[in-house]
Amino acid sequence: MMEDNSTAGAVTPSQQFSIADIVVVVAYFSLNFGVGIWSSCRANRNTVSGYFLAGRDMAWWPIGASLFASSESSGLFLGLAGTGAAGGIAVAGFEWNATYALLALAWMFVPVYISSGIVTMPEYLQRRFGGERIRMYLSSLSLLLSIFTKISTDLYSGALFVQVCLGWDLYLSTVLMLVVTGLYTIAGGLAAVIYTDALQTLIMVLGAIVLAVKAFNKIGGYSNLEEAYLKAVPSKIVPNTTCHLPRADAMHLFRDPVSGDLPWTGMTFGLSIMATWYWCTDQVIVQRSLSAKSLSHAKAGSILASYLKMLPLFVIIMPGMISRILYPDTVACVDPEECTRVCGAAVGCSNIAYPKLVVELMPSGLRGLMIAVMMAALMSSLTSIFNSSSTLFTMDIWRKLRPRAGDQELLFVGRVVTVVLVVLSVIWIPILQSSSGGQLYVYIQAVTSYLAPPVTAVFVLAVFWPRANELGAFWGLMAGLALGLARMGLELAHPTPRCGVPDQRPWLLTDIHYLHFAVLLAAATATVVVGVTLLTPLPPPAQLKDLTWWTLSREPPQPSGSLAMDLKDTTESLFWSNVCGINAIVLMCINIFCYAYFA
Repeated sequence: MMEDNSTAGAVTPSQQFSIADIVVVVAYFSLNFGVGIWSSCRANRNTVSGYFLAGRDMAWWPIGASLFASSESSGLFLGLAGTGAAGGIAVAGFEWNATYALLALAWMFVPVYISSGIVTMPEYLQRRFGGERIRMYLSSLSLLLSIFTKISTDLYSGALFVQVCLGWDLYLSTVLMLVVTGLYTIAGGLAAVIYTDALQTLIMVLGAIVLAVKAFNKIGGYSNLEEAYLKAVPSKIVPNTTCHLPRADAMHLFRDPVSGDLPWTGMTFGLSIMATWYWCTDQVIVQRSLSAKSLSHAKAGSILASYLKMLPLFVIIMPGMISRILYPDTVACVDPEECTRVCGAAVGCSNIAYPKLVVELMPSGLRGLMIAVMMAALMSSLTSIFNSSSTLFTMDIWRKLRPRAGDQELLFVGRVVTVVLVVLSVIWIPILQSSSGGQLYVYIQAVTSYLAPPVTAVFVLAVFWPRANELGAFWGLMAGLALGLARMGLELAHPTPRCGVPDQRPWLLTDIHYLHFAVLLAAATATVVVGVTLLTPLPPPAQLKDLTWWTLSREPPQPSGSLAMDLKDTTESLFWSNVCGINAIVLMCINIFCYAYFA
């Protein structure tokens, strides 16, 4: 069972790829394309609301599936399985923490966003505070974060997957996926994205469950996981070091606040700040909830996504650990020469844990389906990012430059922006390839923790503290940006040393975990916002109506026949409101039980 399969990483895996696999991949993509075209024809995509918000007519189930699919990109599949292989189950906290942020989104943030009648998140801050500079800054920051943490990592991981499974050239597979994704995003807008996401979620979850069952059978069941994992050591090690040894706390979610790789204090507080940014203020996610038919549909969508987010521990992270048990010489390699030979990255090959399992364990046909699923995960997250980024650029930056632009011009610009993003992403791949591909997931989270916490602080104060004003918010964002970039610069100048090399990084990097830094950064931003606000005039009452939690009008808008007023309706029937509320309580009970069981 423990035989060395290191050669399998280096041989051309296409030998294992059968006709059945190719038929499945082609059939899957044809189906995907068909769904995209069908949903585009159904939605009125020639209006701004139709293209960017799916006409605000989405039911709860495609919204929930799309929320899940947008967050479970191929980068996350590879990253979660890789971090599981390297360090055990603690990374599941990133998934489970989302439950609380998703409930906050539906119950607290979405009512404010709907009643304010906005399309983008920067547009909300502009209405809330007045002025243009916060909106422009936030749009630019979101576009940059999309290119550096979302599009580039998704492309790199998707291409890595295809390379391990099919032996294709990295660039060929990337360009192929980009062309297909770009086409249906440009054609169909948000409706195409949400319906294809729903299809992908179904296949992703089923495929991942099948692979997980096969992986557990291979090691003799869940009861053997911990014992076998602690013995999964590569045959080539770096002498006088411990980096080849699995972590003793691999099966614990909560880890030591000082010495832990993912300290429980950071996972509780720092992660909550990042989760609030991602789920409650990030354009990609909120755009899905804003497309709901009603507030009850938005709530039910959040609940469905939360239930789905409980799965990755069992179907992605634990299979990643099993991959290390079965193929310790490739997945757990620590010798730089060996790692470079296996996967091209001297710092380690944990990122190949998931594709390695797919290639080795899946039977013919199902292997093709799993490869299609991974490409689908890549495509669904890319379509989401492309659609949201084109919305941001069109509605926040282009409309500022050309205030008189009509709907047709805005739709044309939205489609051109998607093409530009595709081109930029392809250019960025070689840079990402040459940077350390150590643990992809950690890279994504670390960059986010340097740039996102100031945005979280400003949004929370904007929604829940009516006194907050434009001057406070702007200077808070600027102070947070300066601190975040300073830490990010240090991190780039002093990368984590390889196995066996002494750690000589400054104490700011070694002693303050990036999750703890996120807490400090959010606190510093909030302090500046509150301080500057209290020293400057009150915002006028007209600027607060329908724009904060305390100044929402709880009455339905008068029926006017105008789309703008219908879109601001936050009322819901008592029955469905209660159904959603009861489900939310059940969900939190399941979440708390799972946390307690694995803590």
